[in-house]
Amino acid sequence: MTTPILSQLFIYPVKSLTGIAVNQWQVSQTGLLYDRKWMLIDANNHFLSQRTLPRMALIHTALTEDSLILSAPQMADMAIPLQPEGGEQVLSQIWQDACWAQAVSSEVDLWFSTFLKIPCRLVYQPQQAIRPVDPQYASATDQVSFADGFPFLGVSAASLTALNQAMGLELGMERFRPNLVFENCAPYSEDSWREICIAGIHFTLPKPCSRCAVPAIDPQTGMTGKEPLTTLNKLRKWQNKVYFGQNALHDRIGLLTCGDAVTILRVGHSQPPLS
Repeated sequence: MTTPILSQLFIYPVKSLTGIAVNQWQVSQTGLLYDRKWMLIDANNHFLSQRTLPRMALIHTALTEDSLILSAPQMADMAIPLQPEGGEQVLSQIWQDACWAQAVSSEVDLWFSTFLKIPCRLVYQPQQAIRPVDPQYASATDQVSFADGFPFLGVSAASLTALNQAMGLELGMERFRPNLVFENCAPYSEDSWREICIAGIHFTLPKPCSRCAVPAIDPQTGMTGKEPLTTLNKLRKWQNKVYFGQNALHDRIGLLTCGDAVTILRVGHSQPPLS
């Protein structure tokens, strides 16, 4: 039996903007360091995403030692500090969660508003702003940044290969916005994983990831198509939702590196019960 490995790592500094592939990265209390630590909000302080603004897919992010770099077509690059200070405190809304955040600057707000053609603001999650994970799936000490609900999302490369074969397409993994990509395992094997260990960090996988319209957005053009949602509706639908990948929680900080072995500590019934 082959041992699964961690083959890819992705961070998404700004919620719903383009991610960054990394070879090695620190794990913080809320997930991968700087993952979804920034977020765009509208005039009502509600989070913005590609679900309603597909053009967000065209904004790229990069990290230097001390800055987050933003770039977009026909826009000058914008650099903001990794540890912003002194911004206004803003009570922001992510789904059902009200989260305290910190405004970044009027300059960066104008940059985003100009490109997205909608008034918006960039906010940051300071260290003291603790957002707990849904207690239905987590312990009282589990925290998350501005991700939809969990610190990590994991998908196996074989699952995407199987889905691409079913579609007759070659969609990239970036469509599904995982943090952790696994290889050396069968398609959808992650559906039955309940507890795994990577580099001494234990992960529980309490809930499969239901997918919205974002995977149907072409990250190169910002245009929305029919796939992969059409095929997922045929193959991966359960209780009126479609699923691809597993949400995950971690038990400690540490360091993850591509190539790390993935030890399967506990398995259970497939979630969703499809594979």
